[in-house]
Amino acid sequence: MPPVTPDVVAKAELHLHIEGTLEPELAFALAERNGVPLPAATQDELRAAYSFSGLQSFLDLYYALMTVLRTEQDFADLADAYLFRARGQGVRHAEIFFDPQAHTARGVPIGTVIDGLCRALDAAPGTHGITTRLIMCFLRDESPESAVATFESARPYLDRITAVGLDSAEVGNPPSLFREVYALAREAGLKCVAHAGEEGPPSYVWEALDVLGVDRVDHGVRSLEDPALVDRLVADQVPLTVCPLSNVRLRVYDQLEDHPLRRMLDAGLLVTVNSDDPAYFGGYVHDNFTAVRDALDLDDETLRVLARNSFRASFLDARTREAYLAEVDAC
Repeated sequence: MPPVTPDVVAKAELHLHIEGTLEPELAFALAERNGVPLPAATQDELRAAYSFSGLQSFLDLYYALMTVLRTEQDFADLADAYLFRARGQGVRHAEIFFDPQAHTARGVPIGTVIDGLCRALDAAPGTHGITTRLIMCFLRDESPESAVATFESARPYLDRITAVGLDSAEVGNPPSLFREVYALAREAGLKCVAHAGEEGPPSYVWEALDVLGVDRVDHGVRSLEDPALVDRLVADQVPLTVCPLSNVRLRVYDQLEDHPLRRMLDAGLLVTVNSDDPAYFGGYVHDNFTAVRDALDLDDETLRVLARNSFRASFLDARTREAYLAEVDAC
């Protein structure tokens, strides 16, 4: 189990795409294992490509690299590599997104994806000291019918899945399009989350809340543009899983000093800090904590609030949540 330095506060990570943890080193190893060509000749050349003009330019590279993931062992190795890094960043609990449609479209069975990920996640409490939950996301730039078909194909594995989510290209793909698959998920007893209010407008956050019935909102930074929405989010204490370094890398904000995290906290929003796709966006979750501390001049107590929020916003049972909160308070 990797060591954790004493000044790294315990935290949960709630907005983490497992495919977005594919570091160049592992990408090249899997490409060689599976005989898959990569869009770069060297690891340095690949890292140099991680300069994005926006969400779509990131997604183009993200999906190109994903082709190295073929077997159950590949997905287990991917998840285990993330968990190793996460432990060193103080993560004690992780709720991990995966995108089945991005794999089944390439001919990889959904069972291969889930079995591989769960092999690493099931072992994580012993190997890394991290508890986990798995969140199955639907690609919003695919059709609502595809989302429903994906959900139905996942029914044999729902005992391993805690929640459903909605990700990928946001603009022009409002949450309301996916009301049917979210209704199926709620009927099956799953929690619900959705990306909204990153590049898309505040109205997408309203739809995620009122049409999809989400338990928390991923990103949600543009909620500040709508005072009535802020009032709703504060009153209901709907968690927002904010990803500061991602927001800057994808040009949502020009620089971290412009990020609204402090204003969101001051407004009473239940904000958490996460890494999103850390292999692409320049840092894992504690790196995000450190970056916002320095850019926004956050004090130690504010960082502790963010850490506490991460467990408060999680899908943990009450007893485990309280144990983790005690770790934060003792840090």
